[in-house]
Amino acid sequence: MKIFSFEGKNIYIFGGSSGIGLATAQQLARMGANLFIYARNKDRLQAATAQIENKRLVNTQKVVYMPVDISDHHEVNKVITTSVETYGGPDILINCAGRAYPDYFESITYEQFEETMKINLFGVWNTIAATLPHMKKKGGVIVNTSSVVGYIGVFGYTDYAASKFGILGLSEALRSEFRRYNISVSVLCPPDTRTAGFEVENQTKPEETKAISKSGCILEPDQVAKELIMGISKNKKMIIPGFDAKLSYYLKRWCPGLVEFVMDRTILKTQKKQAK
Repeated sequence: MKIFSFEGKNIYIFGGSSGIGLATAQQLARMGANLFIYARNKDRLQAATAQIENKRLVNTQKVVYMPVDISDHHEVNKVITTSVETYGGPDILINCAGRAYPDYFESITYEQFEETMKINLFGVWNTIAATLPHMKKKGGVIVNTSSVVGYIGVFGYTDYAASKFGILGLSEALRSEFRRYNISVSVLCPPDTRTAGFEVENQTKPEETKAISKSGCILEPDQVAKELIMGISKNKKMIIPGFDAKLSYYLKRWCPGLVEFVMDRTILKTQKKQAK
């Protein structure tokens, strides 16, 4: 069996300045890849670049950062054009950028909903649209990050779930279309992961959401990154890190009523406690 090698590969990671994206970049640096990371905050990108450089297998590996707002398709096109013209197109595209501000539906403004969709879903569309002309020439791999909330609608995550369910549908359709270009499309569905973004989520989570979250374990970014890289190596369509997340995926597919029953019971218990 042919062993997948990351050595010398150009890997574009959107959302590569922190969390799962940064952890993935660091691990891939140890495997000899050239890393290109994109995010909005220049200072975080610079700090992340230094961390990635320290993990390189050899000093000749490229580690490049470029600030970009993935919700702006004109900006994404411009940045990708510069990257490709200067360093060459991606062999692997990893979309890790995203955010969540969970709350009760009636507390989520239209502006928040719109921004969530632009970052989480439109951003994935924008990066793929910009890189596709270059990836079509030689094939490659695309990984889009959804979530456990991409296949289980969880209390308090209405705008986020809409965006993450959308990524699953988009990826499935793209997988069918891009096969003719020798481009594989995978979806990463991590559970709660100990990142800066997760700490932000906890600030607005309804009590019902917190109660549901307690039923699952929290993974570290390095754990998720390791399973992501392994999933790419094995050409997995669905990459679901952690036992709990895998179990929830299969239960949702085969016993959806059970999943809903358990969540509804947890929600009801929490609401009764709040009412006292």
